[in-house]
Parts: sequence; structure tokens; C-alpha cells
Amino acid sequence: MKFVRVSQAAAVLAVGALALTACGSDNATGQAGGSSAAASGSSSAGASVSGTLTGSGSSAQNAAMDAWKAGFSSANSGATVQYSPDGSGAGRKAFIAGAVQFAGTDAAMKTDELESAKKQCTTGALDIPAYISPIAVAFNVPGVQDLNLAPDTIAKIFRGQIKNWNDAAIKADNPNAQLPDLAITAVHRSDDSGTTKNFTDYLNKASEKVWTDKSDGVWPSSLGGENAKGTQGVVKTVTDTKGAITYADESAIAGTLGKAKVKVGDAWVGISPEAAAKAVELSSVEDGRAEHDIALKLDRVPKDSSAYPVVLVSYHVVCSTYKDQKTVDLVKAFENYVVSEQGQKDAADSAGNAPLSSKLSEQAKAAVASIKVAS
Repeated sequence: MKFVRVSQAAAVLAVGALALTACGSDNATGQAGGSSAAASGSSSAGASVSGTLTGSGSSAQNAAMDAWKAGFSSANSGATVQYSPDGSGAGRKAFIAGAVQFAGTDAAMKTDELESAKKQCTTGALDIPAYISPIAVAFNVPGVQDLNLAPDTIAKIFRGQIKNWNDAAIKADNPNAQLPDLAITAVHRSDDSGTTKNFTDYLNKASEKVWTDKSDGVWPSSLGGENAKGTQGVVKTVTDTKGAITYADESAIAGTLGKAKVKVGDAWVGISPEAAAKAVELSSVEDGRAEHDIALKLDRVPKDSSAYPVVLVSYHVVCSTYKDQKTVDLVKAFENYVVSEQGQKDAADSAGNAPLSSKLSEQAKAAVASIKVAS
């Protein structure tokens, strides 16, 4: 299925949540208002709710999560949302084990993970888009802020086949740039990361002759380069290292780092929320998923040059049923705020993420509405 035209306002969505266990915080953060009526959420009882929602996972969506936590709690004084940005893989594992009640993940649950999740969710788990962001190919090259990198060039850099910034391949992409004689340090995530999975999926699809490894949340062990944990870790390493390059959620990139344009067809496409949203608009829902499981198959080689294909969709994974009505009310209240216009604006103001289409927003609302008490 194709998505309709993307709406202009922020349309950040999320789904997930529930009670008990404590967590921390990581990289880029922002402030949220969330003082509108929408922030109160709307439980099935139509009243303010209380309790603790606990999750872990994607560090990419942490800035948006900070906004949602603040907005929701300000309108529900008895409610607290706790989230630990430990990485997508860690979040999914914690959810399946029952250690947390929702997972943030930059890659949808795999079939075997959905099956394992039935131990905690009797009727199964749902992937619901929570956050869309372009993945920046960020670099620290003194004197260079504007850089074009074709898919094959990016793939060769991260495979260690291009070792210096004045390499002929980089010069071919940037004929007018003054490129220094400086060694390249390619930095990747050390943890199981949805950002890595999306980045390697892009390389596998857009540079299939060079990037022969499959898409995976774990960086190929056969490749070299530096590594660091989490979004914050890779960004800090590149910021501190002249000649370094990495891939990371765009909202976490410091102003001192450059962000490469990537080649789509014959055009060079810069990073922006709108270009990332366009890439998602051109994508489709995966076949074989449950009715309200909205796992997306992203188009990594779009023909539309207004689309930025190095993009991630971050999900919240939740149970389709919970054990009691209070829990269901709490989950629905939080998620109804998150998918509301105010919740979406709060997150976009904090994280600078891309808007979702109005159609995908309605699908997310329907998924929230489907959560119920286990029979």
C-alpha cells in the first residue's frame, strides 16, 4: 500500500507502554510543553490516569520520548513514564523477557520475536510507528562542511576500502571540494542497534555490489573501524576525532559536524525531516503482519529525488492485550496523547523528527484503540 501525501505539521507517533521498573536517559534531549487538553490522554474511563509506564530500547527516539514523558506527566500528576535508551536490540529482548512493558526499536520485531513475545502478550505484540528520522552520515573533516557521498562511496568507506579523505572516489563525488590528506576513521555502533540495521539495509539495497552483507542490527564482525555504544557514543567519538565519520539519528548530531548529501538517481539529496518523510511515504506495510501491526518496508532506492532514503522508522512494541483494565487505560491514555496533534508537536519541537502521513497517523490511532484486556 502507498501512503497519502505527508501533512505539514509534526506527526510523531508512538505506541507502547505500561508499568513498573526504572530506567535512565541518554543522548539528545529537549523540552516539551504538553499543557493542552490532549496531554491528559483519554482512558476508557475518560479521566486522568495514574501509574508507571516503563520501557527501554532505541536511543534514536530518546529526545522525542523526553517530550512525551514531560507532556503526559504534566497533565496526569499521578502518572510517570520511564524509558531507558539502551539500544533497539536490548529493548526488544527486555520486552520479550517481560522486564519492561514496551520497547522502543528502530527495526520492527522479527517473526520469531513476535512468537516469543506471546509469553508476555497472550494475543501477540504490535509494532506501531512512533518516530521517523533521517540517519545522518556525519563527518568531522576540518575545513569541509558540504560533502556529497554516493552509495558506493559510503559503502567503501565503512568497509575500509577507502581510507583517506582525498581518495579519488570522494573527489569524484566532490570535484570542487578542497579535501585534505587525512586518514578516515569509520565509527559504528558496538551494540545491537536499529540504526545500524537501517543503515546496513540502505547500503545493501543502494550499493548491493559493494555492500554484500545482509542488513543486521549488529555490525559485521569482519569489518574494522572504531566502535562506540549508543547514539551518544558514536557522535561523541566523531566529534572528538578529526577525520572520523559515522551514521546516527540526525537529531543527535552536534552543530560542528557535517552531514553528507546522498545520491538519489542523478541528484544529491540533503538531509531534512521533509525528505525523510517522503521516503516513508513511498514505502509500504510488510505482508503477513497482524491487522494492527504496522511494520514498514522502506524504499531505499527511490526514483523520487526529493526523498532521503537513509531513514529510520522507530516503533513502540506493545502487547495487544494486558491483564487488567487499569493497565489498558494507562496505555491508551499515554498513546492517545502521543498520537494527538499536541503530542506530535511536542516531540517534533524536541527532536526535529519527520512528520508522518495523515493516513499512517490514523492507522496508529486504530492500533491504540485495539488494545484491550485479555479475556
